Amino acid sequence: MRVRQLTAAAAALLLSAALGGCSDDPGPRAPAPVPAPADPTATTGDVGPADRAAVRDGGTLRWAVDGVPATLNVYQGAATADSALLAHALYPSLFRPDEHGRLVPDPDYLAGFDCTPPGEQPQVVTYRLNPRAVWSDGTPISAADLDAQRIALSGPDPARRTGKAAGYDAIDSVAQGADPYEVRVTFRRPYAEWRALFGPLYPAAETAGPDASTRPPADGGRPSAGPYTLSRYDAEGGTVTVVRSPLWWGDPPKADRIDFLAVRPEQRLDALDQERLDIAPLTAAVDRAAPAAPPEPSASASASASASASASAAPPPAAAPEAAALALRRAESLPGVTVHRAAAASLTQLTLNAARGPLTDPLVRRALTRAVDRRRIADAALTPLGLPAAPLGSHLFAGDQQGYRDNSDAAGPADPGLLLDEAGWMRPAGGGTRAKGGKPLALSLLVPAGSATAERTADALIAELGESGIAVQRVPAPAESFVGEHLAAGDYDLALLSWPAGPSPAVEQRSVYAKPRPDLDGVPEPGGNFGRSGTEEIDRLFDRAAAEPDPAARLGLLQEADVRIWQLGHSVPLYQRPELVGVRTGVAGAGAYGYGWPRFQDVGLLD
Repeated sequence: MRVRQLTAAAAALLLSAALGGCSDDPGPRAPAPVPAPADPTATTGDVGPADRAAVRDGGTLRWAVDGVPATLNVYQGAATADSALLAHALYPSLFRPDEHGRLVPDPDYLAGFDCTPPGEQPQVVTYRLNPRAVWSDGTPISAADLDAQRIALSGPDPARRTGKAAGYDAIDSVAQGADPYEVRVTFRRPYAEWRALFGPLYPAAETAGPDASTRPPADGGRPSAGPYTLSRYDAEGGTVTVVRSPLWWGDPPKADRIDFLAVRPEQRLDALDQERLDIAPLTAAVDRAAPAAPPEPSASASASASASASASAAPPPAAAPEAAALALRRAESLPGVTVHRAAAASLTQLTLNAARGPLTDPLVRRALTRAVDRRRIADAALTPLGLPAAPLGSHLFAGDQQGYRDNSDAAGPADPGLLLDEAGWMRPAGGGTRAKGGKPLALSLLVPAGSATAERTADALIAELGESGIAVQRVPAPAESFVGEHLAAGDYDLALLSWPAGPSPAVEQRSVYAKPRPDLDGVPEPGGNFGRSGTEEIDRLFDRAAAEPDPAARLGLLQEADVRIWQLGHSVPLYQRPELVGVRTGVAGAGAYGYGWPRFQDVGLLD
């Protein structure tokens, strides 16, 4: 399943007080200064050296994307991961996640910030904008831009109110402060995740108009405010070109221009081999590599085979994992190309459908969570890709994210057999599949079709659950029907899913675990909760965390929510989704970014 996600940035580190809620100091003070950026290579990703002194000025970089996106506005429903990638080159983000998923200020846009102490109402955040920060038409970035975005994303237009717009409806007002560079944002209710707002920030001219949600990016006269500005947007030709912005005030971009080229994943290894690309995400190219077709027989061979009744059949094509292994070996052997690897900011989990069959019983769900050996699963999924076999023990945090804690012990006794016995699913004396009332404990496992990582994961899951007497039948589903015909319809027992692991789990993850509410016909509507299990208590914990300004208290609420999710048997966290990127030798500042996104002004060609 493709999951749209926003990547994160490696930027400056702040003191722990600044990283959490508002300062504990109740007295008045000036906005806190923003420290200089940290070393961009110091991340949990795998990025090529980005020492600016070693990167030459000039040149063109060619960067593979899935396609020219229909929008560059990440808040629109049509936005893709490529929308976010391009937005990072063109638009401001006041805060960007560091290498551990903590939101820290970007000094190119933010000179300082402050907010009211925890518990003081109303909550007011004061931003001190970088006085040099301007849009590409020369207009300074100002309170008007923040206010227009707030109005657009909290208004009645459903085209603008996507999941990424969370939090803007908590704002009461946005106003200029003591001077044009000070912006005061007043909240109508406490909102702890305010750092996630205004990233990206779009100009008022783009968000305030009635057609802002429908105008194509190629429509001229749309200002930006990044190190690069848009030069060409050719959806038909599959090319987006950005060039150095003449009004950029920060570190000068190293490359003259970057061509983002629409290249299908299955074509990227050839494009790298033929030196038509410099940077190419390869996760899908490897994971979904197609088995090699058998060679076409010659006419004489065909006639001979037809004449011989004893001729043997052609061998079947390689299985998906074997094809993926071949694709990875080819990627690693390409001359002048390095394959960078990282754990992506995306959590892969086994979701349990609590509204169907044996899984309606919480005891069975908890038993299943205990029957899964997460380390064995991670080893099967990640080791073939050259990544550490790091299992997950949290539904809400990635392993390298600040706040991560393994809460899996909350699922109950380690022996799943005891729970299954208690639930009445007994195992025959000679072993085999458990049964209750003459009915076997047999479940379906929905997996993304064509994914080698999913196939390896499914193989390990089927073996492990079989050891506990649970029979599992895999059901591959193509991307176009995975959600609508299976997840949303509830047509599955178990499913392999991936969710983004963002810097604000209290807001970003709530819909995944929110208790389904009845629709007009009284039928529970799952929304984004495909597991279909939830409680009022879990919902309250998420809501309290989203409003809790104290960082330690907020983290405690999220850990308590994770414990309750384990006890509910909603799903089993497995591992972080792998990220593979091919980068040509001599390209600096590019690779597998993990939580980070590129610092585009540093990406370039080495001397």
